[in-house]
Amino acid sequence: QVQLVESGGGLVQAGGSLRLSCAASGRTFSNYAMGWFRQAPGKEREFVAATSRGDSITDYADSVKGRFTMARDNAKNTVYLQMNSLKPEDTAVYYCAASTFARPMSVTTYAYWGQGTQVTVSS
Repeated sequence: QVQLVESGGGLVQAGGSLRLSCAASGRTFSNYAMGWFRQAPGKEREFVAATSRGDSITDYADSVKGRFTMARDNAKNTVYLQMNSLKPEDTAVYYCAASTFARPMSVTTYAYWGQGTQVTVSS
């Protein structure tokens, strides 16, 4: 089992920045690929970013490339999502997730999920 706890969400104006954190506990953190997903009201949960096991590869959704940066700190069992140039369409609940797959980018490949943190971007 892996327990995940997100933090860092909030309300920000368009063009602003936020940094989300996800602290993991339980099994060996470095054995898991880690991902960020988001879900807006009335929409399906969608992929945002993910780092493969060992932090060798990071993938991003096209909608956030160049604006969001994901990083992981295996010593602290924590992953981060730095979000810059935020837009109103980035408003959603953001979820951290852990996967045993090597390079997962779909919801179904993640077995462990945090409770989510709300990000609201005002125009």
